[in-house]
Amino acid sequence: MAARGCPLEAVPLPADVREGLAELELELSEGDITQKGYEKKRAKLLACHMLLTQEPTFQAEARTPGPSQTSAAAPKLQKPRPTTSRDERFRSDVHTEAVQAALAKYKERRMPMPSKRRSVLVYPSADTCTPPDTSSASEDEGPSRRPGRLTSTPLQSHGSIEPWLGQVLEASSSSSSASSHPGGRPAAAPWAATALTGPTADAHIGVPVSSRVSSRIQQLLNTLKRPKRPPLREFFMDDFEELLAVRQTDPNRPKPEGSQMVVLKGEPLAAEAPQPPSLLAALQRWGTTQPKAPCVTALDTAGKAVHVLTYGKLWSRSLKLAYTLLNKLTSKNEPLLKPGDRVALVFPNSDPVMFMVAFYGCLLAELVPVPVEVPLTRKDAGSQQVGFLLGSCGVALALTTDACQKGLPKAQTGEVATFKGWPPLAWLVIDGKHLTKPPKDWHPSAQGAGAGTAYIEYKTSKEGSTVGVTVSHTSLLAQCQALTQACGYSEAETLTNVLDFKRDAGLWHGVFTSVLNRMHVISIPYALMKVNPLSWIQKVCSYKARAALVKSRDMHWSLLAQRGQRDVSLSSLRMLIVADGANPWSISSCDAFLNVFQSRGLRPEVICPCASSPEALTVAIRRPPDLGGPPPRKAVLSMNGLSHGVIRVDTEEKLSVLTVQDVGQVMPGANVCVVKVEGTPYLCKTDEVGEICVNSIATGAAYYGLPGITKNIFETVPVTAEGVPVSDRSFTRTGLLGFIGPDDLVFVVGKLDGLMVVGVRRHNADDIVATALAVEPMKFVYRGRITVFSVTVLHDDRIVLVAEQRPDTSEEDSFHWMGRVLQAVDSIHQVGMYCLALVPANTLPKAPLGGIHISETKQRFLEGMLHPCNVLMCPHTCVTNLPKPRQKQPEVGPASMVVGHLVAGKRTAQASGRELAHLEESDQARKFLFLPDVLQWRAHTTPDHPLFLLLNAKGSVTSTVTCVQLHRRAERVAAALMEKGRLCVGDHVALVYPPGVDLIAAFYGCLYCGCVPVTVRPPHPQNLTTTLPTVKMIVEVSKSACVLTTQAIVRLLKSKEAVAAVDVRTWPTILDTDDTPKKKVASIFRPPSPDVLAYLDFSVSTTGVLAGVKMSHAATSALCRSLKLQCELYPSRQIAICLDPYCGLGFALWCLCSVYAGHQSVLVPPLELESNVSLWLSAVSQFKARVAFCSYSVMEMCTKGLGAQTSVLRMKGVNLSCVRTCMVVAEERPRIALTQSFSKLFKDLGLPARAVSTTFGCRVNMAICLQVQTRPENEVKGGSSDSLLQGTAGPDPTTVYVDMRALRHDRVRLVERGSPHSLPLTESGKILPGVKVIIAHTETRGPLGDSHLGEIWVNSPHNATGYYTVYGEEGLHADHFSARLSFGDTQTIWARTGYLGFLRRTELTDASGERHDALYVVGSLDETLELRGMRYHPIDIETSVTRAHRSIAECAVFTWANLLVVVVELAGLEQDALDLVALVTSVVLEEHHLVVGVVVIVDSGVIPINSRGEKQRRHLRDGFLADQLDPIYVAYNM
Repeated sequence: MAARGCPLEAVPLPADVREGLAELELELSEGDITQKGYEKKRAKLLACHMLLTQEPTFQAEARTPGPSQTSAAAPKLQKPRPTTSRDERFRSDVHTEAVQAALAKYKERRMPMPSKRRSVLVYPSADTCTPPDTSSASEDEGPSRRPGRLTSTPLQSHGSIEPWLGQVLEASSSSSSASSHPGGRPAAAPWAATALTGPTADAHIGVPVSSRVSSRIQQLLNTLKRPKRPPLREFFMDDFEELLAVRQTDPNRPKPEGSQMVVLKGEPLAAEAPQPPSLLAALQRWGTTQPKAPCVTALDTAGKAVHVLTYGKLWSRSLKLAYTLLNKLTSKNEPLLKPGDRVALVFPNSDPVMFMVAFYGCLLAELVPVPVEVPLTRKDAGSQQVGFLLGSCGVALALTTDACQKGLPKAQTGEVATFKGWPPLAWLVIDGKHLTKPPKDWHPSAQGAGAGTAYIEYKTSKEGSTVGVTVSHTSLLAQCQALTQACGYSEAETLTNVLDFKRDAGLWHGVFTSVLNRMHVISIPYALMKVNPLSWIQKVCSYKARAALVKSRDMHWSLLAQRGQRDVSLSSLRMLIVADGANPWSISSCDAFLNVFQSRGLRPEVICPCASSPEALTVAIRRPPDLGGPPPRKAVLSMNGLSHGVIRVDTEEKLSVLTVQDVGQVMPGANVCVVKVEGTPYLCKTDEVGEICVNSIATGAAYYGLPGITKNIFETVPVTAEGVPVSDRSFTRTGLLGFIGPDDLVFVVGKLDGLMVVGVRRHNADDIVATALAVEPMKFVYRGRITVFSVTVLHDDRIVLVAEQRPDTSEEDSFHWMGRVLQAVDSIHQVGMYCLALVPANTLPKAPLGGIHISETKQRFLEGMLHPCNVLMCPHTCVTNLPKPRQKQPEVGPASMVVGHLVAGKRTAQASGRELAHLEESDQARKFLFLPDVLQWRAHTTPDHPLFLLLNAKGSVTSTVTCVQLHRRAERVAAALMEKGRLCVGDHVALVYPPGVDLIAAFYGCLYCGCVPVTVRPPHPQNLTTTLPTVKMIVEVSKSACVLTTQAIVRLLKSKEAVAAVDVRTWPTILDTDDTPKKKVASIFRPPSPDVLAYLDFSVSTTGVLAGVKMSHAATSALCRSLKLQCELYPSRQIAICLDPYCGLGFALWCLCSVYAGHQSVLVPPLELESNVSLWLSAVSQFKARVAFCSYSVMEMCTKGLGAQTSVLRMKGVNLSCVRTCMVVAEERPRIALTQSFSKLFKDLGLPARAVSTTFGCRVNMAICLQVQTRPENEVKGGSSDSLLQGTAGPDPTTVYVDMRALRHDRVRLVERGSPHSLPLTESGKILPGVKVIIAHTETRGPLGDSHLGEIWVNSPHNATGYYTVYGEEGLHADHFSARLSFGDTQTIWARTGYLGFLRRTELTDASGERHDALYVVGSLDETLELRGMRYHPIDIETSVTRAHRSIAECAVFTWANLLVVVVELAGLEQDALDLVALVTSVVLEEHHLVVGVVVIVDSGVIPINSRGEKQRRHLRDGFLADQLDPIYVAYNM
């Protein structure tokens, strides 16, 4: 048996012990014994056989029955084996022992269980679901361990790495230092040591100690601290700061030490006479001279012979088919087929008779048969790739049987449906009644010899693509002769064939070589094997078959079903050919089969493993001694040596070995050598593993239609170390990995298709499968429904294991099983797993004859279509090639930086808008210094001029306010404040109004009486619990002495729900202004100085901080003047506004600008769009607004809600051609994708392509940039000459592409569009008049040069004068509002915006003729993520994640305890949520070189956004840590 453990020949287990173990396995799998009973009986059986000794690497094996073997007791009668198909390829008792011993080395460590909604659980039922944890349990809790079984998921490393205990490897986690100490360890190391344990650790971050999420993250952090093997030394090459770590070759790795191998030559092909000149000649000979000799017997699912095809029938039917194909098929009066055309053969596995007729009929007609599988459905796994092959081969005709044709899917016309990817095919049924008998004088012209193509055999590559291997007539005959000589076939022998007769060994032995030798083939269909696994042995016994062709799976199936079958005998067999003997684990099947059936006549020398490949056909086969074969051998190899491609006997670690058997000698007439897998095909050394290459006339000729890869595979010229070719003839690569052992025997240790190169070591997928199945086999997953493959992530192979989970397995059990698999693979193979996924039963794509379709499974995994029910990602463990964390160097001083800019010829990054005229120079300007004076002046000069129009959801005007009406309403409010509120000058008043005219009137009423207004968003009636505390907080923080509002909101504030949310007794005086008496104030307050406070602007930033800024009268009027000049606002102008009127530029545009500039504002409350999405666009069209303002949230609602309704809007008369500029008000980086989508979607409604532009403002200055598109002078209607002269003619916004990798290092590197890692950035708008901007270093505060990334500082008359806080933090005020440069212009006072950006001087010119300076905003400094010493902007990671899968509606990222947390909104079914975990982890790794710590899948709409459409990531983080998100699934990556 194959085992990683120790050499099996040391102390072989007696047959009775082995049989007893097999019985125990069966009893356990069928539920006849408990796990505890199984372990107890098994331990008793193995008690005296546990001490095993070492053996040499190679050992001659004499399979002679010993005393214990010949006296094996008869097995007990057992009930029949159930008909479920279970693949036993990887079964090995000793390997199971090795895995359990490896697992025993680990101590228990609790891993965080994923959180999953009950609705997502497909399996198991509700009563078996594990409820989510509500506390952080102790690691010592839980049930005690049974012997040999782990009850939790320890993730500790090998015991030999204790010196590294307590260290957190830099390359293993995104939690490696956010900022590093110069020249020392990362700053995260002290955190890693303390691990934030205890109540204080949670409390100081503001996380509830009892939080379920935080406790699980703590478990994850504890797990990630586990000791790990030391990494190979890393180099970091500075290629734009982002080359991956390059591993240095391990100096202690095993190296090949043998001499260079020589080409191994097989025995010559026997030249016995007479040899038939071709296979067709042999068929004609037997069909005419031995017409009644049986050729093939077909069986039904009951094992009954339903059809016996004689050689005479085969010959006559093949002639009829050939005649029909050549003479009776026409298309447009032309023959449909001509010699050399390709024809598809579509036959089921249960009909070898008609397949042979079709195959030989095509050969006789000089056509090229292409056998393919029957496509049962239109979405069969791999069927599309087969269709591509048929199309590339030019196949136009498919041959099939009547029964098969009736079973194919049909179109509505009754014809066979066209399968996805398949070319249009004509279907020909070849049953006898459909064929035409040829005339007696007709004879086929086919010779069946020469270099012409005889047939094409399809092959599926590792990536899933299907290619066709062409085999010539010469190669076909040579292969038959070589097999005849190697296997000693003789006339009239009987061969039992269990394999697929359409390809590989089943085709070569059962269809070709059998006809050459007039053999009788008993074909066992796959359906019969599923019902009766012992059927092939019964047929061998009843037909006295001399040879049998099986796979190791068939041998295992028969082992489990053989009890109770006393009368079977295998004494007639002289060869039992094991077709998949190249699988290293087939030795387990061979040994177990021999131990059981040796007492029933099976001789040890009969078992003959062979190795083959589609390209080289049969490579090697073991021959019995009577045919001259040497004794069989086994090799006990070190798994560590094999991973380095070196053959070594294992002398130390008994758990990590691979035992393989030889696959015999080279085929007759062939030459074989072993070459290096990659690069130039140099010959390997004798102790080195490489790819086996064959030179023979009996190999495939080419890949059809693919000359490029044909040259690489079929025309390889091996060379010696000196570069000298070993032969003047080319070799064919087999795709088999192996070496040549003693006695010139061939050993195969794996296949190239299953090779996974992780780092510098190579691993075989079958080996990983065997290790996984040895972890409590058959208890949690189906043995035959498991697969391993690799995916490329971050330039390295990552190992993925996918298995079908049993329905009765709980989620916790599955998770623990996956954890144990991780430990076993880590211990035995010394490699980390990237992902383990368990899917529901019968959901993985199936191969034609059972098993898993690996490439299709991999494709589903990569596309997010696998739909697993449990996922465990382990990127921290296996991703070890991340770039080294950035080590921050001592900063260059600001003076040195300025000198450097001068030397480099770079200017300081500074820009300014147009100069504002001195306001004190004119009387009119003095009138406009205070907004109350402006309103009075307008009420007196233009009393009936309309200032505001408010629309409702239906698009109707609900209220219109003129200058005099607003003035009078403000007077009434002022009178109410002074009489009812008894307020003094300077008192603060909270204005809690819905968006509307009442809010504007209340604002000016406060200014009329000298009070300071504070606008507050009213609480939401349906969500008082969340929104009312925020209102109360702003009222308290602003020290408001009175609350002005409407009667409806007063009732809401005093409702029962409000009382439950806040203490209503602490509200200040509340006044409603609905029924204010018509009174005038005695005198309107006039501020003594422009620097007097005008109003407070409170807002919650994207980082969740509530901040109020103070706006003076001077700053307010300066802001209005800048906006008037920039937007060309005149009394005759009409603008449309769809913004929240409570803070920032939205408030200024809603309440201030119309009064100052006199233009008419059409007000559209954003809340109304929820009931009428088209309201905004309809209003712009209805009032022909040339300037419009909206937010990103409004733009997104229009894009998503109206994208498919443009034709309907056009029919309703919506026309946007009037729009000159549509500006998006935001405090973030411009969203290029959204603005472009908006422009393209509504282009059909007349929206100009250049109309959409962006603005930028922040807390310290709400309007820094604002872009208005230019327009011809003849379009100016009204306005003063001063306005015309100072128009905003300027260049269009520019877009640049920067290197995202350089951006992480706070540097700007411009690249071309489409470059790798390029990030598009659009200019945020033209700088407003009177505004100066400079880019300063975030730490040294020195000025930076052009195109350097730094913090944006602003100097402007409309800067806010400071923060308004309860305790008046003057330090914060001075830092943000009174900053000075540390070098250069140290006198100017700047305000720090808190946003990163850069200035770039363009080649464009503005209206003044100066070169245009473009300001690019990159992101908020407070929101950046400091990971691995680099600065990441959340939006960049979120953009990558959103692109990963179509079901991702939105995404947000944040960090907690240095773990990157990704929250994803799911737009699909909850059952598909787990597909996103691997995709999100991989895309962040690939594009940002970060390891995701936690992936959270939530419903759409969970990620909070503010009124401007900006994500509130800090609120999201707090909700996640407090377990308030109700996530669909939470995955903790290990």
